[in-house]
Amino acid sequence: MVSVFDMQLLADSWSTAEMRAVFNEENRIQKWLDVEAALAKAQASLGIIPEEAAKEIVNKAFFKNLDMDFIFKEYKKTKHPLVPTIRGLEKACNSGFGEFVHFGVTTQDIIDTALILQLREGVNIIKRELKEIAQHLLKLIKSHKNTAMMGRTLALQALPITFGHKAAIWLDELIRHFDRLLECENRLYVGSIVGAVGTKASLTDNANQVEQLTLKNLELNTPDISWQPARDRLIELGYVLSNINATFNKIAHQILLLSHNELNEVTEPLVKGQVGSSTMPHKRNPAVSENAVTVSNTLKANFAILSDIERHEHERDGQVWKMEWKLFPEIFLMLSVVLDNMKFVLSDLNVNKEDMLHNLNKLKGFVLAERVMFALSRFYGKQRAHEIVYEISKQGIETNKSFKEVLTESKLVTEFLSETEIEALLDPTTYNERNIFCLGQNYFVIC
Repeated sequence: MVSVFDMQLLADSWSTAEMRAVFNEENRIQKWLDVEAALAKAQASLGIIPEEAAKEIVNKAFFKNLDMDFIFKEYKKTKHPLVPTIRGLEKACNSGFGEFVHFGVTTQDIIDTALILQLREGVNIIKRELKEIAQHLLKLIKSHKNTAMMGRTLALQALPITFGHKAAIWLDELIRHFDRLLECENRLYVGSIVGAVGTKASLTDNANQVEQLTLKNLELNTPDISWQPARDRLIELGYVLSNINATFNKIAHQILLLSHNELNEVTEPLVKGQVGSSTMPHKRNPAVSENAVTVSNTLKANFAILSDIERHEHERDGQVWKMEWKLFPEIFLMLSVVLDNMKFVLSDLNVNKEDMLHNLNKLKGFVLAERVMFALSRFYGKQRAHEIVYEISKQGIETNKSFKEVLTESKLVTEFLSETEIEALLDPTTYNERNIFCLGQNYFVIC
């Protein structure tokens, strides 16, 4: 075992066991067998192959019935990805009925259709994970819609927001990703039973019915025409998954930033026995968020070359087609652990309200300059009020005074605002989110 996906020690840091089961060798081969069985049933119903042959193929089309030692030896001899499995299924069938396996189709028909079946399983897992994460985010939004914290722009303190506001933005983004997955499913879940160059020439005069019935047996849609050299469906899925990955990369990274001791605004849940450092016993590292960022960053490389699979030469091109066999399993494996990591973190994220409030007051009230400016604009107009507050703020920061001090020292301010009004304007907990739920039911689409 040389891959992080296979190592017992590291596998769970790079993927989930559930997703590994979708893309492991046994399930991949089983999906090939599922397609061969569906094809045999369809052809028998149309009188193309004997009914007895179809029944035998369907009964034997299970991984457990194959002689894998035989198949592995056949692969070394044939250098072909599918033929050894076809021969293995043929060998498993009695009474010579194996002769009717793979009747009229080509390798890419079986491998493409089987890949779609695997992708459907993987997408269902991802949708379920997104729903669970949405529930956790909704809980955070409701619990912290009034939890004031510092909003930051260009890395610096800007204006007060609430943590509920931040989490609501994350959820809103997640809902759009869920919608994108739903939108692409109808285009994605399409099989391929079209023969060597996509013309169905070898599938008899009933070719269209063979394809329709085979894909109906697999609960897949029938394409309008061959998509062997047209991989846009897969690229579309890849880009949706890339978008999901980017969102959780951002969320995990923000949690890392907010976890810095100097901010200490959020902390990850701590599992009993978890160790932060081999030499520093006091450390409580945000290890799960960090792992999500690590895997997410690595995953970007797969997305970067995804568009190359559309660059097919003529009617089939193995040099780019075969890249999918590596790209998509790795995409799903790595995304699975990114989602699993973030589900854990968001399920019981510690939101440190006191530290958020402490950080709000670090700039001695100057982060409320916008609020004071708008209060003064009623009397001076917006542009003049901006100039006044700008000069007052500049003076206060340079002389190390608080915003309240320089405001109460300015006659331009006190002419219209009392000290009580100034104090009210400088309360950061009252200048925050007003419309967390302004999108109404959209927040509950997948919850």
